[in-house]
Amino acid sequence: MVTILLAEDDEALGSLLVDFLKMGGYHVLHAKDGEEALDWLEREPIDLLITDVMMPRLDGRELTTQLRDAGYTLPVLMLTVLDAMNDKKRGFHAGADDYVLKPVDLEELELRIEALLRRARIHHSHQIQLNDCMLDEKMLTLQTTSETIELPRKEFELLYFLATHLNQVFTRQQLLDRVWGYETESEIRTIDVHINRLRTRLASIDAFQISTVWGLGYRLEMNE
Repeated sequence: MVTILLAEDDEALGSLLVDFLKMGGYHVLHAKDGEEALDWLEREPIDLLITDVMMPRLDGRELTTQLRDAGYTLPVLMLTVLDAMNDKKRGFHAGADDYVLKPVDLEELELRIEALLRRARIHHSHQIQLNDCMLDEKMLTLQTTSETIELPRKEFELLYFLATHLNQVFTRQQLLDRVWGYETESEIRTIDVHINRLRTRLASIDAFQISTVWGLGYRLEMNE
């Protein structure tokens, strides 16, 4: 499931947007300002950030600047009442990918989110393109130009999660929490078992690879 972080200090608007995004099938986290958003980003893998420009403690532009300086590449969509070109330029220079003006048109917001996720290779249609391979979340399959590989649910969910966060390293505990759930009684070694099974099933695939980062965990990388 795609995870969206919403940074919005207006309580009424924030609640409205959280409910709307959840109805759209997204997993939504809500921060009341930029500092709280940074806390979420340190703890959770985020696919897209929606941030208000004007917020206490840390505003949206400074939040975005800090993220870009730290190497975060996730799409950033800014919400603002400002309509002057100079204000938009400042936002884009900070690293924003798109803008939506307040009062927010929910249909426009939905379309812009989908467009940003497409550019980031995260498809809300539950499919991810990995070079010549297609991961289909509904069918639990990996399709290539020559074959369709059916995967057990947990193996697929693990692969899909890594695919939505290309090149990001996750510890075994993080993968266990996000794929199996925070309340799971499964052990850490479950991750190693499923990674090994995936590598065996996908031995013929050269579009990508699951790499071990020694002392840290795993990441999925595209092959050139």
